[in-house]
Formats: sequence, C-alpha cells, structure tokens
Amino acid sequence: MLENVRRERRVRAIAFPQMTLVRPVVIDGVGLHSGNNIHMVLHPAEADRGIVFRRTDLVAGGREVSDIPATFDHVVDTTLSTAIGNAAGTTVSTVEHLMAAFSSLGIDNALVEIDGAEVPVLDGSSEIFIEKIEAAGLEKLDAPRKAIRIVKPVVVEDGAKRAALLPAEGFKLFFEIDFDNEVIGHQEIEADLRDPFFAEDILRARTFCLRHDIEAMWAAGLAKGGSLENAVVVDKHAILNEEGLRYDDEFVRHKMLDAVGDLALSGLPLIGRYEGSRAGHAMNNRVLRALMADRSAWEIVDYAETNRPAVSLRGELTAIPAD
Repeated sequence: MLENVRRERRVRAIAFPQMTLVRPVVIDGVGLHSGNNIHMVLHPAEADRGIVFRRTDLVAGGREVSDIPATFDHVVDTTLSTAIGNAAGTTVSTVEHLMAAFSSLGIDNALVEIDGAEVPVLDGSSEIFIEKIEAAGLEKLDAPRKAIRIVKPVVVEDGAKRAALLPAEGFKLFFEIDFDNEVIGHQEIEADLRDPFFAEDILRARTFCLRHDIEAMWAAGLAKGGSLENAVVVDKHAILNEEGLRYDDEFVRHKMLDAVGDLALSGLPLIGRYEGSRAGHAMNNRVLRALMADRSAWEIVDYAETNRPAVSLRGELTAIPAD
C-alpha cells in the first residue's frame, strides 16, 4: 500500500507523464482492403514501449516474426493505406486511423494484438476507436513525456504534391486537396491537434473513393471490404451514401486525419506545423523520413517545454524531391 502511495505521488509530480490505456479494448471488424474479419485487442503497455503491433496468428514464430513497432522506418507500403512491417516480412496495413486516435488522445504506449494483416476499418474514420478507448480510460505512467520539436523546415515535393514539416508551437496542420470532380473540387482546412474539439471536428471524417476507381482497386486486390457502411463513395455528380456527408468538407478532413495517423509514426509527439497539398500516405511518410534523416532539423525536448517561445529557424528552406 505504501509503495502504491509513493508511486502515485511520483506520477503526480510529472507535469506531462506518458499515457497508456487503463484496461484492454476489444475491437472486431472487417479489413477495408482485405475484406477479412479481424479481431484486435488494444492492451496497456509500460512507459517507453511505444506503440507495437503483434500478429497473434504468428506468435508461434517468436517476437521477431510477430511484433512490428509502429514507426516511420517500418512503413513498407503506402498504396491507398499505410502498412508497417518487420524484417521477417510480417505486415499490418491500414494502421493510420488507429494511430490518429492514439495521437489525438495522447497515448504513447500500447500493445496492439491483431489476428490478421489489416486493422479493421469500422466506419471509415477514427471515431469508434476513440469512443472505445475513452470508455476504457487512460492511465498516467511514471515517466515524463518527450516530444520531437521541429527546428528547421523540411519540404518534400513531387509534381503538384507537397508535404512540409515546419517549426511552430503545439502541433498545427494545414491540408488542401484538388480533385477533378464537381462534388469534391478544391477544399482546404487548418486545425490544431491540441484543440479539444479536434477529435469531433476532424477524426469523424470518413475515408472516401471515386466510383470509377472501384473496379481498378478490386483488380489490384484492394477495397474488398469496402462498402457504403465504411466509406463515402463519390460519383461524378453525387454522393452515393444515403445519409450524405458528415461535413461539407469531409474529404479534406479525412485527408488530414490520415496525415495525423501517418505522422504519429514519428514515435513521439511532434511540435511544429504540417502542411499538405494533394499529399497522401506516401508523401506523409517521405516528409517524416526526410525530417528524421536531417538531425539538424529536430530536437528531443520535454513535452512540458511546448509553451516556450518558438525556436528561431536554422538553415535554409530546402525542397527535397520525392523519389
């Protein structure tokens, strides 16, 4: 009992402690691209563990086979979703919506046990993940939270596509899209991940696709689990979902959701500003890799230091061509 009291006092003394879940969260659903039924359990994890995915269908092969750290350098595919993998060739795809939920809730450590190769799509957004995690509760850990502060601009460009990570306080985001479709067209939005309304305003936005792209995705072995229950389908002149859109600009909101999930693979909270223009999973990962490859562009700080004055820029703004 005395030891528990001492531990509680230590946790209270940490201004910004690391976070995990209070108890396991069970999630069942269909994989958007695989169409497989998936059983997933989110478990609490100790401090400094980070987010780790474990393929329970492969645990007999050992941790080298079953476990995948959810970090940018483990991204192995960005075709219509983000997939992570390990040296043994084990993969888990469509991690971005769950990672966006972890990021917005401030969860630093969790073990994700999953019995297949794709995270369930649920309703196509992060909303159900957030609801289930909040119902289980969050727990403070006896360790301070660290963050990656961006101190020099890093930009990746590929034709009309652009993704940038810039110095700023908090974690702010800007995204714009431009589709040759009269329903979507040009949309742009700015948001702050630290805003308490971020989960409601951004993370409820559903994934979407154009109707004329569906057959091509099927031919590529993708979108086998897609339906009007988990995606917004856009025809040339109309939304095919009977209930319509959750927001007039739901499309750009979902692209921002994806960016938050992809950037959560940094492994620590980011302090800075993200800007995306016609960017997708590939560009998000490329700009994160470009940032981490330039050791002069970032520093590790205590999360409590996020209210310090902005760091002055060091070096020149450089556009890095995407390969």
